[in-house]
Amino acid sequence: MAEQPRRVPASTDDEHALVLFSGGQDSTAALAWALERFAGVETVGFAYGQRHSVELEARRSVLAGLRETSPAWGDRLGEDRVLDADILGQISDTALTREAAIAYDEQGLPNTFVPGRNLLFFTLAAALAHRRRIRHLVAGVCETDFSGYPDCRDDTVKALQVTLNLGMAERLVLHTPLMWLDKAQTWQLLEELGGEALVALARERTHTCYRGDRQHRHPWGYGCGACPACELRAEGWYRYRAMRGREPE
Repeated sequence: MAEQPRRVPASTDDEHALVLFSGGQDSTAALAWALERFAGVETVGFAYGQRHSVELEARRSVLAGLRETSPAWGDRLGEDRVLDADILGQISDTALTREAAIAYDEQGLPNTFVPGRNLLFFTLAAALAHRRRIRHLVAGVCETDFSGYPDCRDDTVKALQVTLNLGMAERLVLHTPLMWLDKAQTWQLLEELGGEALVALARERTHTCYRGDRQHRHPWGYGCGACPACELRAEGWYRYRAMRGREPE
């Protein structure tokens, strides 16, 4: 029996990255991190029936702001896509995909957790990277300030990298630059990457609030101020200000 030829991985481009970009603070920090390290960066977002669909509008505003903030980053920013992942909204019964009050189960996991969300997002992004011949995927998932979501854990991402590469005969690399940072350190990373201009952009243009509130402005940005995402963002902002020796606003 003739020996089967070994398949050469399609995604061999080490100069470009694909960033999973929601329009939130964390994915904006991950995008800035990628723009500092790769010659070209493409972005992908997902419409999955989320209540806070305003984040899809925030994506466009943040991308425009990044081009304004840094011409060099603007030159590196490539194509942006939003993929339809509405099946998640159809099968999920969560406070992110239904008009429901935010609550916690007996394990302390909030009902804002959408089962399978990041697993699907990484899989779709990997398929897109395969088509675009991009080897590096970047996401803003974090195990430090992550509301207990199991699909944000380092073990999950590492297992996904192995599974995707085995299932697609690829050599993809999944980067998670925020994995061991808390929200205060994420604000600090934004400052290190892009100075006060990037911090201001994150405050004014990114969206994190699970309720999609863009009416109430706080020192740390827009949001309801009471959902888990707002609480984490606010706490991180004030700790970041304290770390930098600055008075709270």
